[in-house]
Amino acid sequence: MEQAKVDYKNIFYPPGGILIWILIILELITFGAALVALTVSSKDDPAQFHRSRLMLNVVYGTVNTLFLLTSGYFMAVSIRSLKLNDIKRSAFYIKLAMSGGVLFLFLKGVEYSEKFSHGITLGYNTFFNFYWLLTGFHVIHVIVGLVILIFIYSGLKKKKEEYDILDAEAGAAFWHLCDLIWLLLFPMLYLVL
Repeated sequence: MEQAKVDYKNIFYPPGGILIWILIILELITFGAALVALTVSSKDDPAQFHRSRLMLNVVYGTVNTLFLLTSGYFMAVSIRSLKLNDIKRSAFYIKLAMSGGVLFLFLKGVEYSEKFSHGITLGYNTFFNFYWLLTGFHVIHVIVGLVILIFIYSGLKKKKEEYDILDAEAGAAFWHLCDLIWLLLFPMLYLVL
C-alpha cells in the first residue's frame, strides 16, 4: 500500500482538529472536578465509602477496562491503516474497536442490572450517587463514541479510495477520551476508596 501524503503546513495541528481537543480538555476538566468532589466527599464518611466500594464487582470493572483498552488499541491501528491508505483494513479495525465498546456497554448493563435488583440506585448513599452519575455520564460518552465510529465506518465502506483522515482522527481522539476517562474512574471507584 502507498503511504498517505502528510500535509507539512499543518504538522503542528493536533490530530482531528483543534475543536475536538478543546472538547476533550473540557471533558477532562469536568470529570476531574467530579473526581476531586468524590475524594473530598469520601473524607466525610470514609467507612461508608469503603463499604460501598466493596459492593462493586472489581472483576466487571477490570474486564471492562480490558474491553476499552483493547478497543482503543484497535482504533489506533485503524488510524494507522488509514494513514497508509488501507481503507479495507482500517474499516476492519474500526469494527473491532466498536465491538469492544459494545462489550463494555453490555457488561456495564449487567452490572447496572445487578445494582438495580439489590435496590442500589441513585440516592442509595453518597458513594453510589457519585457512582451512578460518573459511570452514567461515561456510558453516554461511550454511546456517542460508538455513533461517531459507526459514521466513520460507514464513510470508509462507501469510499474505495482515499478517505479524509481528519474526521477519523477526531473520532479516534474522542474514542480515546472514553478510554482515558474510564482509566480515571475505574481505580477511583473500584479500587481506592
